[in-house]
Amino acid sequence: MPQPSPLPTGALAGIRVIDASRVLGGPYCGQILADHGADVLKIEPPQGDETRAWGPPFEHGVASYYMGLNRNKRGMRLDLASPEGREEFLDLLAGADVLLENFKTGTLEKWGLGHEALAERFPRLVHCRVSGFGADGPLGGLPGYDAAIQAMAGLMSVNGETGGEPLRVGLPVVDMVTGLNAVIGVLLALQERQRSGRGQFVEAALYDSGLSLLHPHAANWFGDGRIPGRTGNAHPNIYPYDAFATASTPVFLAVGNDRQFAQLCAVLGQPGLASEPEFASAGARSVHRAALRERLLELLASWDGEALVAALQQKGVPCAPILDVPQALNHPHTAHRGMTVSLPGGYQGLASPIKLSRTPASYRMAPPHDC
Repeated sequence: MPQPSPLPTGALAGIRVIDASRVLGGPYCGQILADHGADVLKIEPPQGDETRAWGPPFEHGVASYYMGLNRNKRGMRLDLASPEGREEFLDLLAGADVLLENFKTGTLEKWGLGHEALAERFPRLVHCRVSGFGADGPLGGLPGYDAAIQAMAGLMSVNGETGGEPLRVGLPVVDMVTGLNAVIGVLLALQERQRSGRGQFVEAALYDSGLSLLHPHAANWFGDGRIPGRTGNAHPNIYPYDAFATASTPVFLAVGNDRQFAQLCAVLGQPGLASEPEFASAGARSVHRAALRERLLELLASWDGEALVAALQQKGVPCAPILDVPQALNHPHTAHRGMTVSLPGGYQGLASPIKLSRTPASYRMAPPHDC
């Protein structure tokens, strides 16, 4: 039996979670709950979570990928395929508030650990399952992987350059949003339990989460029936909302209204541009985006990118330099926001983006190197 963790503080202090999930969506959910005070015990199969091997890079023999998703958790390995493992699992659930898992549909049921059986034995348990497509329907029970869901849910079709090939978003956005949806579902179920005294089954499916990310493309299609396409870095509805080259650092302009566009034109020394008929309104700028982009590229070619961003930000125009990952992580505002965390033993990771004034997130333990 793993040792108790340091006494947690935070909004979820006193909540006990059994995290029997693997890979990304479920563990990400578990880490968020743990950061905010839940006592999370990560249960791994005898061979371990497969992401332990997803490297390089490795930290003390464990892949950095795994390390980024399992902070603040205690760990143990348990063979649920064995009767002894299942009995120990039930003993752990007796003291738990939440079960988090992503077993293939039918696996827990085969072992007598399906939701109905668990709900009868532990009526206050919130049972959260992360799945690919849900348990039933045309694709029910199939495994889900981020890139495959990005392809099937339409995300790749709107990501990439105009006229180019569909592209996967360069991070596991579906997995991560599914993890966030699982957190939301668990918190909703815990809140409802305060009234009813009963737990319930929470399901966060990658397919559903992928579809939920389609704004504004789904809304546009519902509105006019045109199939959304790829627009590169540009926004399908507003302009200039795009990446632009300068004499130095490339920048992203995110101009969302007429006032911001007028300020942009003034900073660029061309205030009259904002009143030209083709660019005087948001709708006109979107329609005439190619001509506007050409004009802006000419004006921006002589600007230092950092100086331009500073001037525009002073005028309230949303914009930013385009940074790489180390530049973003080392930015002074990243430090000011407390968005990285270091722990004894060399652990470094991204901190929780959820800021609470009285019960902030805490960072107590590095991920379990072995269990």
